[in-house]
Amino acid sequence: MTVWSMNAELLVSISGIRDTTVELADGFAAELDKRGIPVSLLVAPRLKGKYRLVRDEATQEWLRARHARGDAILLHGYDQAATKKRRAEFAALPAHEAMLRLIAADRVMEEAGLRTRLFAPPRWIASEGALLMLPRVGFRLCADLTSIRDLERGTSVRARVLGVGEGFLAEPWWCRALVMSAERVARRNGTVRLAIKANHLERTGPRQAFLDAIDLSQHHGARPATYRWPYDRQQSTAA
Repeated sequence: MTVWSMNAELLVSISGIRDTTVELADGFAAELDKRGIPVSLLVAPRLKGKYRLVRDEATQEWLRARHARGDAILLHGYDQAATKKRRAEFAALPAHEAMLRLIAADRVMEEAGLRTRLFAPPRWIASEGALLMLPRVGFRLCADLTSIRDLERGTSVRARVLGVGEGFLAEPWWCRALVMSAERVARRNGTVRLAIKANHLERTGPRQAFLDAIDLSQHHGARPATYRWPYDRQQSTAA
């Protein structure tokens, strides 16, 4: 296990991975491999357009291969359907409904050989009911919009997600702000959390902004890592 001093930490995640975006995710992950940066892959068993992960063997194989080389897998909801108008899947769920969705998603992930104890809610928002049920069904870490929560220890690290997609904008002004924010957090020895939805990787602006944010974060000493449990800023190993 590699142990670093308390420098800044860099966490890069990709969501929206499916049959139509896995090549984009693969190309971006290859760019990060050149920089020595592992990726946290946010995976949902079902997505819009009747997508089912269990029927997509190619994406399953890619995810398993990336995990085997050190990337992290996080459950990213069950089907990402809005459970209330204009609200993300887990944003407003009561405990019982959250539990049912978590159990169903966990079974699919196990069937696909991708079971994980790490969770990141769609659009990074989890209700109190969801947070209550996560450890009860076996999850140990929840990465939400403003915190990385150790669900077993009851501790958390405050760090805000800087993203494109998943509720974040993709406009040029936002991309510039994202780069500047990442640099500022890294300069202050904080946790830089960069997140992008895979379909935005085909756009030159957001893709380049992410690479710029990553390069600047590393320039200021940020150590690349993945989401993991137990979550310890001094450890950069993947879960």
